[in-house]
Amino acid sequence: MPLQIEKPIALVGLMGVGKTTVGRRLAKRLGRDFDDSDDAIEQASGRTVAGYFRDHGEADFRDGEFRVIKRLLAVEPPIILATGGGAFIHPPTRALLLEKAIVIWLKGDLDTLVERVSRNDKRPLLRGVDKREKMRELMEVRHPIYAQAHMKIKIARGPHLRTVNRVIRALKSYEEPARDPE
Repeated sequence: MPLQIEKPIALVGLMGVGKTTVGRRLAKRLGRDFDDSDDAIEQASGRTVAGYFRDHGEADFRDGEFRVIKRLLAVEPPIILATGGGAFIHPPTRALLLEKAIVIWLKGDLDTLVERVSRNDKRPLLRGVDKREKMRELMEVRHPIYAQAHMKIKIARGPHLRTVNRVIRALKSYEEPARDPE
């Protein structure tokens, strides 16, 4: 049975949970377009997220990120959106996402996330620090905020397709209360 969800679907969570990969595959399965807010920020600003953050600071970055996410949530037909790890932490962006999208928190365990983020050195927040300790700190601060999402999906170990399947099952359950009884 096809999903009858008419809002955008936004994926939130820590770096390494697979928001972009899961988002792309979810979009394909649901016949929707996909976008990544970090990619859209880079296209709009003409610079990398790390460079923008470094040159303009977090406050300016979060304001720009809010504007980009607001634009992406207004796209028709509704898209699947992967957000940056800190997007949902910013109160105005979180409020916007909760109002305009179905927000899904992809939650991973510490060991899985450390293993995934250690595969490359492209994450500025993890350069030159103990990755395990930094990820533990981020979990402590961000998990209570991510918990405000409409749904929480524990990521599956192994192929991202397993997580996509979990998201689809959760979306089917999520929409059921809105249906008229037959």
